[in-house]
Amino acid sequence: MLVPAPEGFEGAHRFEALGRLRPSIDPEHGGEWQCIVNDTDGPMSLWLKGERTARPMAALVPLDETVLLRLVGLVRLKRRLDRHPAGPLPAAWQITAPLRKRLLDMIRALDGRLEGASYREVAMALYGPDAVARFPWKTSSVRGQTIRLVADAVAIMDGGYRKLLRASR
Repeated sequence: MLVPAPEGFEGAHRFEALGRLRPSIDPEHGGEWQCIVNDTDGPMSLWLKGERTARPMAALVPLDETVLLRLVGLVRLKRRLDRHPAGPLPAAWQITAPLRKRLLDMIRALDGRLEGASYREVAMALYGPDAVARFPWKTSSVRGQTIRLVADAVAIMDGGYRKLLRASR
């Protein structure tokens, strides 16, 4: 979160410096703005708090389990403000191809179940009829995978997505 800096930090970048990064700024919500700075290596999401004036900026960084990732994000922002490439996203912020596939399968499975499809119908949509018919349904690994996909998707829907956002997978 970027906030106005206290007195004595006149050498820090000012809020107006964000303008040259051409951010998209969402409307004000109680003195806070969300700002997305697009970058070739990945977008940066910033929260601006307080009045956006010509004052210097400071970063308010909670000392929680994600402090190191937040600091990496600040380094990327500082590089952009200094007119350098931000650099690649930290590995913890990147979704691997297998995780992306699993998340998509979870969404498809949950979507099917919420529309009233049986686990067998979901499995046929995900894996094809041949995979479903290969073994007896009650003991099939495809059945177990389908049930786990739906259960994991429900957990993500019920708040588990925050773990993905914290990049603490």
